[in-house]
Amino acid sequence: MDSELDTSVEAGRDEHEDFVDIESEVDEALGNDSDDELARRARIRAAARTGSPVPLASLAAQIEEQAENEDSGDLPEGRFADRELSWLAFNARVLEQAEDQDLALLERAWFLAIFASNLDEYFMVRVAGLKRRIATGLAVPSASGLTPRQVLEGITEGAKELMTRHAAVFANDIRPKLAEEGIEILHWDQLDTRQHEGLRKMFRSDIFPVLTPLAVDPAHPFPYISGLSLNLAVVVRNPGTGKEHFARVKVPPLLPRFIAVDDEGRPFRPEDVSLMKGRTAFVPLEEIIGAHLDTLFPGMEVVEFDTFRVTRNEDVEVEEDDAENLLTALEKELMRRRFGPAVRLEVAEGISDHVLSLLMKELDVREADVYRLPAPLDLTGLNVIHDLDRPELKYKKYVPVTARGLADVESSTPTDFFEAIREQDILLHHPYDSFATSVQQFIAQAAADPKVLAIKQTLYRTSGDSPIVDSLIKAARLGKQVLAIVEIKARFDEAANIEWARKLEQAGVHVVYGIVGLKTHCKLCLVVRQEEDGLRRYCHVGTGNYHSKTARGYEDLGLLTSNRDVGQDLTRLFNQLSGYAPRSKFHRLLVAPRTVRPGLLERIEREVENKRQGKEAWIKIKVNSLVDEKLIDALYRASQEGVPVAIQVRGICALRAGIPGLSENITVRSILGRFLEHSRIFAFCNDGDHDVFIGSADLMHRNLDRRVEALIKIIDPGQIRRLIELLDIATDEGTSSWHLEADGWRRVDVDDEGRHLTDIQELLMKNARARVKS
Repeated sequence: MDSELDTSVEAGRDEHEDFVDIESEVDEALGNDSDDELARRARIRAAARTGSPVPLASLAAQIEEQAENEDSGDLPEGRFADRELSWLAFNARVLEQAEDQDLALLERAWFLAIFASNLDEYFMVRVAGLKRRIATGLAVPSASGLTPRQVLEGITEGAKELMTRHAAVFANDIRPKLAEEGIEILHWDQLDTRQHEGLRKMFRSDIFPVLTPLAVDPAHPFPYISGLSLNLAVVVRNPGTGKEHFARVKVPPLLPRFIAVDDEGRPFRPEDVSLMKGRTAFVPLEEIIGAHLDTLFPGMEVVEFDTFRVTRNEDVEVEEDDAENLLTALEKELMRRRFGPAVRLEVAEGISDHVLSLLMKELDVREADVYRLPAPLDLTGLNVIHDLDRPELKYKKYVPVTARGLADVESSTPTDFFEAIREQDILLHHPYDSFATSVQQFIAQAAADPKVLAIKQTLYRTSGDSPIVDSLIKAARLGKQVLAIVEIKARFDEAANIEWARKLEQAGVHVVYGIVGLKTHCKLCLVVRQEEDGLRRYCHVGTGNYHSKTARGYEDLGLLTSNRDVGQDLTRLFNQLSGYAPRSKFHRLLVAPRTVRPGLLERIEREVENKRQGKEAWIKIKVNSLVDEKLIDALYRASQEGVPVAIQVRGICALRAGIPGLSENITVRSILGRFLEHSRIFAFCNDGDHDVFIGSADLMHRNLDRRVEALIKIIDPGQIRRLIELLDIATDEGTSSWHLEADGWRRVDVDDEGRHLTDIQELLMKNARARVKS
């Protein structure tokens, strides 16, 4: 062990006596199964489960000591869970969805794909960031008290356990059950002669021409392996000399991940599978290639081949202050992203030691970064299986309804949005309320209306065939003033957003990229219309992106309003984004990075003061992630004063709930289901005059300090009641959810008699359908 590690370990022991050293090299840990080592790893898992190096007993002792010292206003060390380990716990909840025997079978396969895709991004960004901080010497402890090395070891232990479990769920549960339903995912050697022959023909015509075998020898250096690509490591032998050679064959990413073949041996692409009759057999593309390696290396003997997959650091960093043209700088950075260092190597079980050693050496990865899994690798490809037309194996179809206030009954006649919004504020709840007949139609009407003079819009993520982008282009071509604030740095959508930014510019749209140093994450649309009594501004403020496809699967909220104060707020904010207005003041908006955190802290402290005065007090919050230490500490202090705090969080939660003397008045629930819970709600009792906001901001440093976010205050009494009721149902004991307890997350989906608890998403779909029928 090197001296740097020795120093950091001693520091960790001094700081956390109860936390046994988890900072030894992972390579040594994984190869040592002594009783002491097993105990050490058990403590690593315990720390990973709670996200903290401070055990509950130590935390309780601190709280008791501070309670005895009445003058102490300190909160205990170890009160924060680590954000990276908390995210891993979130993905474990996704995996539990795949394990849920009550879910429709193809949906369980879909959750396997989501788990794998989530983990890919996690390694590309978060794990890569940890490794970068360690390599550059910036390995300072996080708020949880864990050093980056400690966090990395916890991730390694947890991720290997979860990936092994993930593979086992597929191999031992979902795959056999799919076969029972006539959907077989087979290895090459499980196919019959006719199927082999049909796939051989397909290989020669459709696959062989696009393959490029790359030899590795003194004249051919080890090839670059792109991130997330699936590859074959091939060993061939020259029969004349007996010498073995290594080669790499990349599995073409543009070809289908699984190839379907019927009993007659006819292959089908995934989009044509509905034409097949009888049972459907799918074969991983890499196994078809592996079975035909002799055609790629004629005259050579194929000794072995193994599949492997590399995950690289693919986070993008652009120094905006030094970039004359942000688009150009980002495009260059996207090219560099392809060459980021490897952070994970997945290999199929059975790979030979000498091939694995070669891969590790050439890719510069340690044993701790190697994940041995049963084939097939890359189960993100199960999306292809999920897309099969087998409705009996999926969630029952749900058709979104038109929102309250936009149509009393479902009708083919378009609503006059301007008249409807003048009449009342309209609260939208997607996907229960249709995005297409609300937000999308609102912008389309604005683009076509001759009275509309200007449209201003933020675009963070949008789809490739976006109707909203088309509407903005139409509006510009009709001579309207159109402004698009395009966030081209939206992670992993950068290339698409560059393309759309240029398309908008070519149509005459004024495209700007927000404020230097800040991502524009707020979801805003402002329409300026000339009416008989003067100009009127129509606004949409939302919690989700203007993305017509994800709007069908993401749970989000939005407000359509022509309120004068909101119109002034959006005008000022758009001026701030497109020009120079750093000191803008707002009526109904809280805007990060200046006023979201202070505004929320002020309201939390008001609830504490009201509680002290004997007034009614409570706090209810729904977010995707809760990490910000200042806000968490404020919630802890509210809990200590007896203020009930109810939190619904989908993903990361750095708050430790249910700890006596600290957070016994805080309940934290997490809901996962067919729709991705994405909306943000902040509700405060305010002595009965309820104070409620919705908006784009999660409670994370990046949202509160490095992004432009907007929360809007809801003022309609009926809408306030509706949002509070939504929070109450989500955190109710009778609702199926995951509960954050002192020692980690626990799923609670049945009552004491074994009856299923309420599924809030099913309830909301049922209520939406009933509204249409009534």
